[in-house]
Parts: sequence; C-alpha cells; structure tokens
Amino acid sequence: MTTKKTLLAATALALAAWGVPGAGMAAEKAVKLPPQAQDVAATAPTETAVFAGGCFWGVQAVFQHTRGVLNAVSGYAGGDKGSASYGTVSTGRTGHAESVQVTFDPKQVSYGQLLQVYFSVAHDPTTLDRQGPDSGPQYRSAIFYKDAEQKRVAERYIAQLDAARVFPSRIVTQLAPLTAFYPAEAYHQDYATLHPQSPYIATFDLPKIANLKATMPDLYRDKPVLVAAQGRG
Repeated sequence: MTTKKTLLAATALALAAWGVPGAGMAAEKAVKLPPQAQDVAATAPTETAVFAGGCFWGVQAVFQHTRGVLNAVSGYAGGDKGSASYGTVSTGRTGHAESVQVTFDPKQVSYGQLLQVYFSVAHDPTTLDRQGPDSGPQYRSAIFYKDAEQKRVAERYIAQLDAARVFPSRIVTQLAPLTAFYPAEAYHQDYATLHPQSPYIATFDLPKIANLKATMPDLYRDKPVLVAAQGRG
C-alpha cells in the first residue's frame, strides 16, 4: 500500500515539497549516552515496554536488532480503539502516537538499556512532534509506562541525561501511562526489513541500525527478530 511516508521519501523533491528546508535529508544522529544510574529489577521471564519516537518503521527496526528483544510490534498508543488505524492516526487528531511494543527478556537486556537505545539511536528526543520529515503529534517522542517502576526509571534517566547536557536541547519526551496498545496493520510490520531499498528506509532508518551497531555493539544483533516469524504479520 502506498502511504504518505513512501510518497514523502521517494525523492528529494518530495521531501522539499513538504516545506521543511534542509529537514529530513538524513537520519537523526546517534548520541553516545551514559548508562542509566537506576534500572528496573528483573522479576519476570519476559517484560514489555512501549516507545514512540516518530515513524514506527525505524523504531521497530532498531529494537528488532537489539539483543534480548523477543518481539517488537508497530502500533498505536495514547488514543482509543476506534481510532487505532493508520489513516485515522495520520490526521494527528486521535491522541495516538505511532509506537512500538517491545517484548524482552530482562535477563538479557534491561528496561534501562532499552531506554538507552531509545534515546541514543532510535530517535531524537529533543524535537517536539517531529522526527525527520514527519511532523504532528502522532510522531511525538513518548514513553508509555506500564507501571510506577518503569515511570520512575524513565523519569530519572531523563533527568540524568538533561543534567549531563548530552543533547543540545532539553528532552521533550512525554511520559504517559499505557492504557492500551493496538498493533498496526500487517503491512506496517517488519517494514524496514522487507523494504530496505525504499528511499525512506534507506535514508532514515537503516542508518539507525548502523548507529546501534557502532554505538552499542554489545546490544546489537545482526539478525532481526521479525513479527512475521511469530505469526503476526
């Protein structure tokens, strides 16, 4: 299916047509970050976390290449079930953000380490309602926490990063309780893996995977875990 994103990324002219001079011509740069000072204790064999950081294609791809991640599903969070569809969310009026639900083994990768990946290579947490060429509240930076412990660790890591001035601007990531997560349409799942030649993917998302490998090699894995392989795409 042709989407706004594929049309946007088809050529540099398409990007310029959106009226964002110089924006969106390269992926967000990776930022070398310190490890989190506090973390969530591993008490269950699997855990979940939900992150939003622009187009879910790239965020999903980054976490699919992260060691210890068992599944990463593109979807919607922040709005209600009735509006959880791509066409409706794309209006920017649903409360939803394009998000990724990450299921992980906390003995292999912690919630705090996932936060480090999220802030370092998955997106730019200092831009409000924008990532690269995509703009609107559906592309906001947001962490949907499932419990008080996730909220506490995320809040303290944000404060730690802001205090260390690792970014040129303050972090604008929204913290919100997770009320529900709605998987996106099947054609959105595993998109970066299935369409590596897409101009959008090649320009904005493949560099994020390369940044993960270069910046956090201990957390990188070459073969991604795919939604389709688990019967969901």
